[in-house]
Amino acid sequence: MTEIRHVVFDIGKVLIHWDPEIPYRRLIPDDNERARFLTEICTPAWNAEQDRGRAWAEAEDLLIADHPDHAEMIRAFRVNWPEMVPGHLEDSVATLEALLDAGWDVTALTNFAGDTFDVARQRFAFLDRFRGTTVSGRIGLIKPDRAIYDHHATAFDLDPGATLFFDDTMANVEGARAAGWHAELFRDADGLRADLRRYGVLPA
Repeated sequence: MTEIRHVVFDIGKVLIHWDPEIPYRRLIPDDNERARFLTEICTPAWNAEQDRGRAWAEAEDLLIADHPDHAEMIRAFRVNWPEMVPGHLEDSVATLEALLDAGWDVTALTNFAGDTFDVARQRFAFLDRFRGTTVSGRIGLIKPDRAIYDHHATAFDLDPGATLFFDDTMANVEGARAAGWHAELFRDADGLRADLRRYGVLPA
């Protein structure tokens, strides 16, 4: 196996919790109505365009034009975004910090809107410990597009064949592999540590 010299982490659902249902359980108590709103109006695909760099005001205006009766709930998505992030995944962050303390080269590659990433940085000090972070919303590229992996590798002088990436979405893992990286699907901290041991990053 190629010696790993660089470790790259996704952030959402790997190091910090993110669940848009949290504020909407309060805002839309009916389970069926809430599910319809989050799957048919403020959809994951709609939110992904903010991760690609679209401004929230533009995103809201476009959606409200199609769903004027839901204007208040649409605007509530960004207003209540901090509530969607109730905390960090303690075991994952402990593993990250152990790698950093041991001197490993660790960076982050995340699909995140630029402004909400700044909100997260203010809350989670460990996000400033990476050697560097590529935030999709700031460069107009998004996982799993090949270009964002190439951008990250170039920006931080990574050898793709010596890079190990962790992400909670299989499409993003496959995108990294297509770019020549080693990549594994994150399920939980135990699996993360097992993969790190398998690649020789952590002691067996």
